[in-house]
Amino acid sequence: MMYPLVLELAATDALLRVPVTVTCRVLGFSTKAFYKWRADPVCARDLDDAYLTNAAVDLHTDDPEFGYRLIADDLKAAGHLVSENRIWRLCSAQRLWSVHSKKRGLHRQPGPPVHDDLLERDFTAIAADVVWLTDITEHPTNEGKLYLCAVKDVFSNRIVGYSIDSRMKSSLAVAALANAVAQRTPHATIVHSDRGSQFRSRKYVRALKDAGLQGSMGRVGACADNAAMESFFALLQKNVLNRQRTWTTREELRLAIVVWIEKTYHRRRRQRALGRLTPIEYETIYKTAPAA
Repeated sequence: MMYPLVLELAATDALLRVPVTVTCRVLGFSTKAFYKWRADPVCARDLDDAYLTNAAVDLHTDDPEFGYRLIADDLKAAGHLVSENRIWRLCSAQRLWSVHSKKRGLHRQPGPPVHDDLLERDFTAIAADVVWLTDITEHPTNEGKLYLCAVKDVFSNRIVGYSIDSRMKSSLAVAALANAVAQRTPHATIVHSDRGSQFRSRKYVRALKDAGLQGSMGRVGACADNAAMESFFALLQKNVLNRQRTWTTREELRLAIVVWIEKTYHRRRRQRALGRLTPIEYETIYKTAPAA
């Protein structure tokens, strides 16, 4: 990085010009190394590093929870022949740490919201697909953690879309949103979430825009800003996750979650807030009545 300085000092006017040999001697490297650099300022290795760094920055921007290992995996899947050590070096230089990282001396603050809080804790809706809530929960198995991202309609408390995966990436939130959009016909629906990195990622914000939805975000550390979604996860915790001491495989837990949502929560569990109706019954009655 000092070579351009040597070149600049040697190119100044005659009164201020410093000879190359003098500058190199003061800075502690040989003139031969300087002239070798001047003949080829950007070597192939540096150029490769620059391209890899750009790709790593894009991946980390899309998924801020990605550390260097996940970035290396995605780069290899894209056809780059790289080692984890090299990606670690490039990520360290750019300070591309995972949002879950606990590096000494590295204090992370929550990222800025990409949307305003459009609900302000008013979890009511006059019709279906007016307000959706979304969040992510996790539970351990013997194979590792399993993550669930669910989208809930405030009007009927129905889970209109969800996604389950072994990694908590932004694609988890995007898949849940896509599942909800595919099953419903939302128009300018407000989708409220917390300020998790998955919901602030470019992929998720782009998915909202492409579907014509409005994003909304609560404050940092204020669980009441998304309390209606937390209540669903509390039910899931008591009725599914805590029913077994340990879950052997992710697939076993995934099936248990899907069966409980589709069979029990939607069709059998009556809710006092819905007049002792199930979410399916409530939507059927209040969608059929205006049509009749």
